[in-house]
Amino acid sequence: MSIKEHSSAQPRSLTNKDFRTLGLAALGGALEFYDFIIFVFFANVIGKLFFPPNMPDWMSTIQTFGIFAAGYLVRPVGGIVLAHLGDIYGRKAVFNFSILLMALSTLGMAAMPTFHSIGVAAPILLLIMRLLQGAAIGGEVPGAWTFVSEHVPFRRVGFACGFLCSGLTFGILLGSLIAAIINSVFTPEDVAGYAWRIPFFIGGVFGLTAVFLRRWLQETPIFQEMRKARTQMPELPLKAVLRDHTTGVVISMLLTWVLSACLVVTTLMTATFLQKIYGYNAQMSLAATSFGSFFLIIGTSLGGALVDKLGSGRFFMITSPFLAVASFLFYSYAAVSVPVLFGLYALMGLSVGMVGGVPYVMVRAFPAHVRFSGLSFSYNLAYAIFGGLTPVAISSLIVISPMAPGYYIVFIAALAFALGLYLFAKGDKIEATAGIEELTERLARA
Repeated sequence: MSIKEHSSAQPRSLTNKDFRTLGLAALGGALEFYDFIIFVFFANVIGKLFFPPNMPDWMSTIQTFGIFAAGYLVRPVGGIVLAHLGDIYGRKAVFNFSILLMALSTLGMAAMPTFHSIGVAAPILLLIMRLLQGAAIGGEVPGAWTFVSEHVPFRRVGFACGFLCSGLTFGILLGSLIAAIINSVFTPEDVAGYAWRIPFFIGGVFGLTAVFLRRWLQETPIFQEMRKARTQMPELPLKAVLRDHTTGVVISMLLTWVLSACLVVTTLMTATFLQKIYGYNAQMSLAATSFGSFFLIIGTSLGGALVDKLGSGRFFMITSPFLAVASFLFYSYAAVSVPVLFGLYALMGLSVGMVGGVPYVMVRAFPAHVRFSGLSFSYNLAYAIFGGLTPVAISSLIVISPMAPGYYIVFIAALAFALGLYLFAKGDKIEATAGIEELTERLARA
């Protein structure tokens, strides 16, 4: 089928149906990220309940975080498998399955017997549930970006993907808030006895609710067109990605490095830095992190809308210096006072919103018939590598200089600027054959 872009036509605006699709996708992504991240907020309690009572605390802590990390390590496998199915059998079914898998595994954690009840089988079951969570999250994020980018008008893809990033960030914020409420309402004895299960149960129920709500979503118009035009079973999508779209894979992995580094350092690790380096207590550190996360939610949506207007090259060339300056100021002056801390965290949160423009490039880096697989392979492999190495690198460098987090984000901003230069030189197109325009422009104007 030959599909040509009608440049003379005007692109349509987002409709109520588009906003409903965005809302349901963002809601599911938020709940799935909540389910995935809630584990870390109760790691200490879980370590004491699921490992032998005579085991030293440091060893149970290491094993608990090892189980937490296993969820990250299995992401590439789960993402590749789910993306393969999504490219061949449809986006919607896989998109719904990923959140169902996350909901069931999270409910499994809520109902799981402890070491006291079933012995060594307890940590084994915990590991299995965590692996299932990792497989689910590996398919959710690339699936969500692919799904919405193939529903909305081509010139609104940046906003749509940025809005989804806001939803994912909200899931992290929701997890920290519910963890804070649980630890405030219940005594430490009650938390260890039963209350630690509550946030997992809430996440599972919310996940099943999102599965129910997503039943009203429709398969993407682009996949429907591909299915009509297909005369035989396509080749393995990942094989085509690695053979024909290596440039798209490399750029997407580097952009995922930018995204993962920004989120891991400025959101997940900084609460610890505020306590150990800057002298704030746990409550103030959590409040500041939540405040910064709120502005990150705003920033990702703004970033997505801005990349639609500027194009990816100009976008990263303009926003990356803002990220470098804001993050350097934060890590330099966060200890001055509480108002300065909150003000600088808000500024840094907005600047980190630059990552809302990352999926705009990634969904355009691969043609429709391998888009899900290409995006999932690049994103999950890079996140497993850089998301895992970043905490180790920062923890090692911070011994040398307390400004290590700031220096690292400045380096990441320089990487984003270099990628912006490259994309600008390429006219914002990574691959000559890539381009969601092939079908989206035509279908968006139908």
